[in-house]
Amino acid sequence: MNYQLEKLDGKVKFTFTILPEEWEAEINNVYLKSKNRFSIPGFRKGHAPRKTIERYYGQGVFFDDAINNCIKKGYTKALDENADVYPVDEPQVDIAKFEADEIIFTLEVTVKPEVKLGAYTGMNLEKVEYTVKQAEVKAAIERDKKAHVRKVEIKDRAVQNGDKLTIDYSGKVDGVKFDGGTAEKQELTIGSKMFIPGFEEQLIGMNMGETKDISVKFPEEYHAKDLAGKDAIFTVTVHSGVVEEIPEDNDDFAQEMGPYETFADYKKDVEKKLKADAKRRADMAEENAVIAAVVENAQVTVPDCMVETQLNYELQDLSYRLSASGLKIEDYFKYIGSSEKDFKEERRADAATTVRTRLVVEALIKELTEAGNIEVSDKEVDEKLAEFAEGGKMTVEQLKNAGQGEYLKNDMLMTKAIAFLKKNNTFEKKAKATKAVEEKAEEATETAKKPASKAKKSTKKESE
Repeated sequence: MNYQLEKLDGKVKFTFTILPEEWEAEINNVYLKSKNRFSIPGFRKGHAPRKTIERYYGQGVFFDDAINNCIKKGYTKALDENADVYPVDEPQVDIAKFEADEIIFTLEVTVKPEVKLGAYTGMNLEKVEYTVKQAEVKAAIERDKKAHVRKVEIKDRAVQNGDKLTIDYSGKVDGVKFDGGTAEKQELTIGSKMFIPGFEEQLIGMNMGETKDISVKFPEEYHAKDLAGKDAIFTVTVHSGVVEEIPEDNDDFAQEMGPYETFADYKKDVEKKLKADAKRRADMAEENAVIAAVVENAQVTVPDCMVETQLNYELQDLSYRLSASGLKIEDYFKYIGSSEKDFKEERRADAATTVRTRLVVEALIKELTEAGNIEVSDKEVDEKLAEFAEGGKMTVEQLKNAGQGEYLKNDMLMTKAIAFLKKNNTFEKKAKATKAVEEKAEEATETAKKPASKAKKSTKKESE
């Protein structure tokens, strides 16, 4: 089967010609594979001659399968022989000629767009520095203290504001109990305002084990209309209570937090960790900024089909995450008053940015690799795979067969590409980057780190 290749704007067009002898061979091939499906009077099933089946069911009984086989074989052959053709969508098929002496069909498919890289070295970018203030150190210590709060049982004093009590209560309106007005072993924090006004306040001063009647008035706007604005009497018994004690800034608390001798040692370590995190964030900001700049300087037209593919991926990812919580995506959209269509429209611009970033970074890594600026050897990949395999349930070969080798190589190339960009561009301190800018650039970097080499393989496989 011969073909011609024509490069169009953002697409390629293959024109295939099937000669009569090729068509006859394919028809016969279909007959041999499908003859057992046909029942012809006078013949055992699967033993009827081809011509008999064609007379009985029509001359074109095998045509559909034969032309589909030719399309698949032709497309696979064309892709194998043209490694620079990278399909990003399903091909559009057109039967241009269908005659006894010749059959011609065309396959037109959108391909990965060409990326024209702009400047990616010699740029002057913003340097972001994060300083750790003592207020941040104090706040981190306070978070640790709240996470290690101690609960001390109340024994020898009356109830105070902030105490956590376990109570029984039974309420009456006009001497009659009402629905929802009785409970046993109910937990209540004094001052939480979880009960109607005046209830919690009247428990202050009671002792453990004491029973007391308290008078309250339901609010005029109370949700239970039959109780709104009415006076009530609750008989309350306080069974027990605890008070939360926040640790003090002392050596005992420090030793509880880790291998520290003194509170000063603990505080110093907290500050050290905060500074390390600040440096990590600053480094990430530089990475994000340089990737965003490279993408901004490049020229590429993103096909709509690639954006649609990205949106479908995001939908599948959302569906998977929701299913982990036992929720169907259809029910989720109903709950939030949205739909799959709304989701795609809201995410379309971001999806286009995601695809654009991936395409530009792929082109950058290819150029840096071909120029010898970055390289990841098979040995490096194997060593990294060996680290993952150590102590795991899979061997290096099994990890490779699962595609982890390719994924790791892409990730390592991305890391080296970022290192190259940071080394060959300058960063000067300017105004502090806003959180929105950081998040946008960080999303670009995370997008760029995803492997893309699998796309071509899957496209070819689906067409086989």
